[in-house]
Amino acid sequence: MSGVESEQETPHDEGAPDVDPLGDPFLRTRFARPARPVTFLRRERLLARLGPSPRTPLVMVNGSAGAGKTLLVADWAAGLTQPVAWLTLDDMVREPDMFWAHLLRALRISGTDLPADLVFPPGADRADHTLLNRLAARLSGSGRTVTVVLDEYDRAHPEVSQQLAFVLRHAGPGLRLVLVTRTEPLLPLHRYRAAGELTEIRDAELAFTPEETVTLLRLHGLDLSLPAALALVERTRGWAAGLRLCALAAQQSPDPEVYLKEFEAGHSPVADFLLAEVLKRQPPGTQDLLLRVSVLERFCAELADALTGRSDAAPLLAGLHRENAFVEDLGHDWYRLHPLFREILRVHLRERSLALEPELHRRAAHWLRRSGTLAETVAHGAAAGDWDFTAHAVVDDLAIGQLFTGVRSDDLDAVFAAMEPAASSPATDLVRAARDLSRHDLGHGLLHLEQAEKQLTADDSEPAAAQLSCALLEALAARLSGSPDRAEEAARAARELRPQVPVHLLDQHPELPALLLTHVGSARVWAGRFDEARTALTTVADGDDGVSTAVARQESLGHLALIDYLDGWPGPAERHASAALTESERFSLHQPAGAGLGRLVLAAVAVDRDELAQAEALIDQTDDTEAPDPVTAAGRSLVTARLLLARGRADAAVAAARTAVPEADVASPWARSHAALVASAAHLAEGRPDEAAEVLRDVAEEQPACAVGEARARLAAGDRAAALTVLDELAPDLRAGPAVRVRATLVRAQAAHAEGHLSAARRLLADALAEARRDRLRRPFVEAGPWVEPFLTAEPLRRLAVGWLTPDRPAPAPASEPPPLLVERLSGREREVLARLAEMMSTEEIAADLYVSVNTVKTHVKNVYRKLMVNRRQDAVRRARAMGLL
Repeated sequence: MSGVESEQETPHDEGAPDVDPLGDPFLRTRFARPARPVTFLRRERLLARLGPSPRTPLVMVNGSAGAGKTLLVADWAAGLTQPVAWLTLDDMVREPDMFWAHLLRALRISGTDLPADLVFPPGADRADHTLLNRLAARLSGSGRTVTVVLDEYDRAHPEVSQQLAFVLRHAGPGLRLVLVTRTEPLLPLHRYRAAGELTEIRDAELAFTPEETVTLLRLHGLDLSLPAALALVERTRGWAAGLRLCALAAQQSPDPEVYLKEFEAGHSPVADFLLAEVLKRQPPGTQDLLLRVSVLERFCAELADALTGRSDAAPLLAGLHRENAFVEDLGHDWYRLHPLFREILRVHLRERSLALEPELHRRAAHWLRRSGTLAETVAHGAAAGDWDFTAHAVVDDLAIGQLFTGVRSDDLDAVFAAMEPAASSPATDLVRAARDLSRHDLGHGLLHLEQAEKQLTADDSEPAAAQLSCALLEALAARLSGSPDRAEEAARAARELRPQVPVHLLDQHPELPALLLTHVGSARVWAGRFDEARTALTTVADGDDGVSTAVARQESLGHLALIDYLDGWPGPAERHASAALTESERFSLHQPAGAGLGRLVLAAVAVDRDELAQAEALIDQTDDTEAPDPVTAAGRSLVTARLLLARGRADAAVAAARTAVPEADVASPWARSHAALVASAAHLAEGRPDEAAEVLRDVAEEQPACAVGEARARLAAGDRAAALTVLDELAPDLRAGPAVRVRATLVRAQAAHAEGHLSAARRLLADALAEARRDRLRRPFVEAGPWVEPFLTAEPLRRLAVGWLTPDRPAPAPASEPPPLLVERLSGREREVLARLAEMMSTEEIAADLYVSVNTVKTHVKNVYRKLMVNRRQDAVRRARAMGLL
């Protein structure tokens, strides 16, 4: 308290004693309502709970030390119109005789009219029931209500509560009792709750909100941002005394906001308060318990007993929680310490016994290994420096895959980053290999993996879980190195090992088989074995949809999107790629290979739609500093090359395509073929059709798209018959999707046009338009050359092209109102979003309807507004209608 308010005592009976029954003067501070400091913050939300006058006969404000209980009630009591008797209990006023003597004194000071002979007999051990009856009757018949506030009521003797309950029940409307306490009093609270006659404010409500914290600190002359206040509230749990003490200390700092973010609680005014008010008030055994459990994030009685070597934690923890001694009940017999209290206790523990902390972590790790969660086991094992035990916990639990799943991978990686080089066992080498491979460090990963395999081969006692973990890492190494045979061997080993692994471990870790299949599927994609790859990847994409398999699903969907695109199916490719991005957003994952590959496929589809700005933006969103595997590296090179080609930069496109065939154990047929296709298109763009055809001669049979590219080059070279022969041989290929078929049809149409067969050319163009329209494949028509344009601007083909390939041509506007100018043409996807804006669909509804993410829709909406030069949906729709876009 910063001071005591002056109290004007109401005159009382002449017979009222001026000394207590033991002969000592009454301490007037016991009857004084605490003064509110200048920096006190009135909290209206809590005052509203109490109301302008007590609505129930009993009010209990129950919270920990320094929670702001007393000042809250003092602020509320100051606004009451009826008499308020205030009594602050201490060790001298806890027994019944002293309590009732002081309570009668407080009532008289408040102006309550009591008979002069209504006194507690000096030295009495128990309150005379006649006295209690007389007091209750006097209050009941007084005709007015007196509010009695008993501060620090947790100090009262249990017998006081029994007597007080009697007076409260029989005083009726003449008494309103307000208890300010750290613990629940021994009153029949359940009866008052059931009858709706109890108003309660507890620790959780007393905690300051971030907004209140900003205001409180402003009263201390500190200007703190709301995010910084949120972080401070998270650390202090909104504890009033902690915030106030932090504010006072921050006033002395040159950078208060940095201080409030980074202050060391162990040596601060907060530590002095908590050690004095909480820790030192406990018996030695309880102090020892609190210091030992400070190494734990959470704990139960059995775990606490394992740290103390005793068996008394259960009643001690229950009592500490009941006393609001900064021990929070998490439910199901688990507890945690208040964050600041824990910080302070850990510092205190280190100062008292530095060597004890690692031993406590070791005990906790071994107990948790038997009974708790892996994450806590690993954290405490690492803190104890027992790396062999910690690595074995991960490997034996079959949790090696969690180093890759994105959910807890960062935490596990950070823990094992401190692993000492001297730690050597199959488990430690497997963990090292996993960490290396997760960062795509193939060299070090293979070295540690080889060391682990040698030890596993030499020691048959290692559990099957370790060997299965080894198979997973072998599959990942095979994927990173582009070695499909090695991946298949790892998959075979895993299948043989699965029956030897406990079923419950396999059920707990669905991420392991999902990751294994993803790695094998990626290696198959690299090898061009698309059907086998699709089988493995679809199994993962359609499997368990929990968070543990999210990364595997995302990567599988990205690879499926690439297969679809390479086969010429832009629609399924877009859907699979968008689903991959959705997985990332759904679980807030980091961007692993699947997210990057998904964006690259979307960029490739955008190039086919001639949406080059969108394609470039998608490519820019992927990480080009390090390719996670050869599939993604080749995909990025190819889509970049195709974008450069579309922008007329043939030389740069060829240079980019050369990197599409990265170093790998096995060459990829599709990577080589599509790199050749880019080189062929570059030759063709620069007027070298013979060179364009020659580049594709050896790879045309490997990919349908390459065959179409060769046919186009042969036609450009004037060899119509050779071009058609190539296309005729392609016809039975059922894999070829619309992107391939449209280009093949355009080559046939161009051949017919060159021969003067205009009706045949028109019919073939109609077929190409009909097939391209669904996927908005504009780029093939741009690549076909200028001979196409006259057909597209005349009926009947104009109707097939208008709106998605060629601009709409509405009736001219009156001369007085020239139509608005469209500065930049809307992309196909932007027109789709615009149409749905006109239907008043929400952003989320548009995303669901188009199978894209909400963020993607927002980007399209911004582009629509920019191109239409508007700022609102209504204006966009109005202008689009005026321009004939809707």
